[in-house]
Amino acid sequence: MEKVYLDNAATTKIRENVILKMQDALANFYGNPSSSHSFGRSAKTAIESARKTIAKTMNAHPSEIIFTSGGTEADNMILRSAVRDLGVQTIITSKIEHHAVLHTVESLRDEFGVNLQFVDLDIYGNPILSHLEQLLAQDTSKKLVSLMHINNEIGNILDIKAVCQICQEHEALFHSDTVQSIGHYPWNVQETKVDFMVAAAHKFHGPKGVGFAYIRKNSGLKPVILGGSQERGFRAGTEAFHNIVGLEEAFISAYENMDDEINTVSELKSYFVDVIRNRIPDASFNGHSGNLDKSTYTLVNVCLPIDAQKALMLLFHLDIKGIACSKGSACQSGSDSGSHVLNEILSKDDLAKPSLRFSFSKYNTKEELDYVVDVLEEFME
Repeated sequence: MEKVYLDNAATTKIRENVILKMQDALANFYGNPSSSHSFGRSAKTAIESARKTIAKTMNAHPSEIIFTSGGTEADNMILRSAVRDLGVQTIITSKIEHHAVLHTVESLRDEFGVNLQFVDLDIYGNPILSHLEQLLAQDTSKKLVSLMHINNEIGNILDIKAVCQICQEHEALFHSDTVQSIGHYPWNVQETKVDFMVAAAHKFHGPKGVGFAYIRKNSGLKPVILGGSQERGFRAGTEAFHNIVGLEEAFISAYENMDDEINTVSELKSYFVDVIRNRIPDASFNGHSGNLDKSTYTLVNVCLPIDAQKALMLLFHLDIKGIACSKGSACQSGSDSGSHVLNEILSKDDLAKPSLRFSFSKYNTKEELDYVVDVLEEFME
């Protein structure tokens, strides 16, 4: 049986050099980074080196990088602290954000009475920026905008520089869930003046359970997790040293090889889109995911011309054939309510059909993509 992994938006295969780096860390750097002896100092030095590596690549200051357990914790930390410590009274977001953002802002509305507003979307799932401006202009309270850079289900790319400009003009803070873009796109936080961003190492061939928050200097945010003075007092608890050095190694590899890997993966996506259009002409691509100019090069979301009853067996059939993909975000795999993203942009008729997200990496091949389409055609027939 073929084994084809096309669920890289959920998590990625760890690079071999990252595994070796982490093995060395686990075997030889076992001191507590907060200890003052040589064992602890060696671990602390490596953590600070990782912080500086990330900051330099993003043109940030090392103090602006806070290591976390991943994107969800970072999103929660930023949004909750913004309300509690910065006096944010209004949060403007969209209904197709990751649940790490949506569930957090809904909780803040219920707990603190935050005025939660949603920017309108166009038919492809893009936030309508003129409506964002309107919402900001009519509200005089302390405001925060939270819009993701790349949608994790349909791959749409936000015009993040335009949103930065709009937020600055209206004196609003801007938080962006950048989990699907850090490690895949270059970043310069002096040019793209986002106040808060987040990353997860396992989205760019690093380990699970580690990521970071970018928090612009002098933001005023205070710690959510209290205890020791780790992470400059912002996040208490002994650091997951082996994960942090693994994140650094994956981050270095991602940016050193970025141009080549963008070309490789873009070619795979373009090929897959063409094959689907030629061999399954009644299929359609959700959002802008079939357009390489308007969506990320790492994924497509395909609506297939299969009736609802037969569609119940599709993912099971693909799994039996050794194909890994998803019907939405991995974080909602236990839910029967379907994709909240597709519910916002698809017609009732298209919602009755199965939609699948296929997400690619440098480890995939065109032969694998041909096999996937063979299996889809076989199932449909």
